Amino acid sequence: MESQRSGSGREETLNGSPHLKAPLNTLHVDRCTPAHRVHALLYAGAILGLVCHRLTSILASSSLAEGWMLLAELVLAFMWGCSRAFKWRPVRRREFPDRLPEGGAWPKLDVFVCTADPRKEPPVGVVSTALSAMAFEYPAGNLSVYVSDDGGADVTLFAFMEGARFARHWLPFCRENGVQVRSPEVFFASSSSSSSGCSAGGGDADKLKVMYQNMVQRVEDVMEKGIHVDSVELDLSEEQQQIFKRWKEYSGNNHPSIIQVLLKSNEDKDITGQAMPNLIYFSREKRPGFPHHFKAGSLNSLLRASSILTNAPLILTIDCDMYSTDPTSPQRALCYFLDPIASNKLAYVQFPQRFQGLNKSDIYGGELKHLYKMNPYGMDGFGGPNYLGSNTFLSRRALFDSSLEGESGRDLLEPEKVLEMATKVAACNYETGTKWGKTIGFRYGSLSEDLHTGFWLQCEGWNSVFCDPPQASFLGDAPKTLHDALSQCKRWTVGQYEVGFTRHSTLTFGVRKTSLGLGLTYSHLAFWGLWCIPITTYALLPQLALVNSRPLFPKPIPKTCSTSFTTRAR
Repeated sequence: MESQRSGSGREETLNGSPHLKAPLNTLHVDRCTPAHRVHALLYAGAILGLVCHRLTSILASSSLAEGWMLLAELVLAFMWGCSRAFKWRPVRRREFPDRLPEGGAWPKLDVFVCTADPRKEPPVGVVSTALSAMAFEYPAGNLSVYVSDDGGADVTLFAFMEGARFARHWLPFCRENGVQVRSPEVFFASSSSSSSGCSAGGGDADKLKVMYQNMVQRVEDVMEKGIHVDSVELDLSEEQQQIFKRWKEYSGNNHPSIIQVLLKSNEDKDITGQAMPNLIYFSREKRPGFPHHFKAGSLNSLLRASSILTNAPLILTIDCDMYSTDPTSPQRALCYFLDPIASNKLAYVQFPQRFQGLNKSDIYGGELKHLYKMNPYGMDGFGGPNYLGSNTFLSRRALFDSSLEGESGRDLLEPEKVLEMATKVAACNYETGTKWGKTIGFRYGSLSEDLHTGFWLQCEGWNSVFCDPPQASFLGDAPKTLHDALSQCKRWTVGQYEVGFTRHSTLTFGVRKTSLGLGLTYSHLAFWGLWCIPITTYALLPQLALVNSRPLFPKPIPKTCSTSFTTRAR
């Protein structure tokens, strides 16, 4: 079994990080790798024999059925060949967070929580996801949480104003009681929240639950009735009232840039007197006639604005329904970003996506184990997994050089000037005539912006790492209805085709710029939709051929021939 240590045993320094002696992470190649390679070679021989038989049959009969079967088998052979790359050199990694330097030496971290539609993504759930990130075991002064509201919904901002108040009680409660799952929505829905003896921050779990339920009720009332700024129940300050009064002129696709700093780590304290992380609401400008590039455009706008506001070297992107279940997950990512060897060309550390609420049969295949857990192990052996769009710690310098935006990283010390600069870079026409979305930031040109961005980063020479700790670090929701599952599948398939069928195809450009193994794995993902050809063919054609007494597969060796062969051998 091949194994190696990623970290150096001797003292080294990188980007100002302290001297590290013991390795922060280790890597070893899967012990089943030789067996997988032998199986692939044997199976490839069998497939080659079947294709030769099909070609011979076509030359002999030239039937439409034989030609269609040949097409299906060629596509199946191509997809199978690409999938074997995942098994060629799968690796396993292990992190040692206890070997990290003290928290004061950790780099700053910006968390991006993305949402778009409060009707499909309830604001209370988005707030709970953000609170689970704010409760990371990370220095509060180095942590900033941004919510990117691409729908520009006033109810989402109101929900986060409420969430900022609740966070003053929730964060110390989690910290002092060692709460593991720090999403209040999940915590209060579980039996663990009913422990009467659990107290922190001036109140026990039951009082905190009542406070949370009151917050939920206020947000739901606003969802139903809208925001009435003069309402006593909403308890809005004068400044907040002015914000929501202007909002009446806005719509989801026609509004200016909106940035609201809800919490500042250098000013705001929780009820125990501890500093709180920064919490910022962000909605980029949208105007009719200007392309917005969907999620990739939203992330690029936030990438620029955050470089003005906090400019953390590390970024965590999570979907609004993908809450944290392990408050130490940033420490595991640091085991790679602070590694003197691994960090030089490290673009991102990818955590797997895992889902809750799936039934035992998982009839819609929502868990997607191959995509989110098994395939990344195989890609990690060739330079790293693809970017999955969520649960990803990224290096800001891999996406763009923040110095391109001029002055940055003011830590919100000059609010008016800083917010003015951040608003400017979030304008809808800011990217006109620039390289944003082409060679800078998250890449445009595909509905699967995550696959496209990860592919280009690796073609540019960056590496990635798959971090899969024994305990799930993030949990989210999978499609639970057939309509949602089909809509997701359609969007992914179209986006992946946009990556595969281009001038910079994964099969040609990808193999040339990365490696044969990584190019094949990306091709398997990009041409994923081609599975429909062999699946549909094998589901229909053999049955039709059987009804019409038409053979489609090689006939077995006659018994008389095998007996004669055995006799001669004797």
